[in-house]
Amino acid sequence: MKHEDEVDRIIADWTRARPDLDLAPLAIFSRLWRVTKHLDRARAHAFERSGLASWEFDVLAVLRRGGEPFKQSPKVLVQQTMVSSGTMTNRIDRMVERDLVRRLTDPNDGRGVLVEMTSHGLTLVDAAMTRLSDAEERLLGGLARSERERLSVLLRRLALSVDRFEPVTGPITLPQTD
Repeated sequence: MKHEDEVDRIIADWTRARPDLDLAPLAIFSRLWRVTKHLDRARAHAFERSGLASWEFDVLAVLRRGGEPFKQSPKVLVQQTMVSSGTMTNRIDRMVERDLVRRLTDPNDGRGVLVEMTSHGLTLVDAAMTRLSDAEERLLGGLARSERERLSVLLRRLALSVDRFEPVTGPITLPQTD
């Protein structure tokens, strides 16, 4: 029995409209996009139920994964969350106001700063991670363990392939038609 999804229907329409194109990449990335939309909703719900915004979870997760004493430099937070230093400064300010983190002077560099997670932040990030794990397990419920492992390997290979490209910046030039 053949199972079709919405992407199959989209690809069929494009195949009729543009038979000259190789639509294999569209089939892959359209499915990834659709899965990402579901994942974004599940994550936002898990974080919201735990009292966090997604960006707050991202920062707290870096601190939590680093282990005790749950401190990192802003530079590490910037690198691991992939935001600008200005954005990170703003995020840290807002998280200090919510008692999720505090700024400390770096004992190894009197001019440097460390960001430390508070006990309140630890409680919220742990609750959010539990909810996220449960939500992601539900999303993967249709796949057997061996399928999950194969998918993980393939997605790692894809991620490594995609990571080598810089994002497209500036206007995209379309081919001229007469």
